Amino acid sequence: MRRIKVVSEPTDMVPILRAFDSDVKRDVFKRLIDNWCTTKAIEKDFGPEGVEALRFFEKTKLVETRWEALPGGGTDKAFHSYYTSFHINTQCPVQDVAEILSVAAMPQDKFQHIESEIEALIGREETYSARAITEKLGIPLIRLRSVLKRSTKFELRGHLVTRMG
Repeated sequence: MRRIKVVSEPTDMVPILRAFDSDVKRDVFKRLIDNWCTTKAIEKDFGPEGVEALRFFEKTKLVETRWEALPGGGTDKAFHSYYTSFHINTQCPVQDVAEILSVAAMPQDKFQHIESEIEALIGREETYSARAITEKLGIPLIRLRSVLKRSTKFELRGHLVTRMG
């Protein structure tokens, strides 16, 4: 079945741009287009970076999942590409595009620094106000939303930042 991901929210571009930013992510996604693959199979062929790619794809809803029985007992989560194409139709101010693209292209170490700042602000709380984070970090809301789209640790639900399960 052909499924098309429609992108109308500008910050939804971040996960799409990040989904194919390395050879491993690209190759894992190519494999998931044609086949269902378990976590163990991806880890065997691509290592920990492949497993991290699966986590990112799952968080950004680029893959569907199901549980498969393993030979010898037990189960493992299997993944498959949910979409076969993208339809991108969005509009936003140039300043917002600059913020979105800067987050998408940000080096991993700088991104992890921002994630750790968010983690320090949230502390042990389950949710935290997005507006409070932007004020305390001195960043625009569009940048925070873009960071959260890229993150596998946090997500934005309404006006609250929540930890991923």
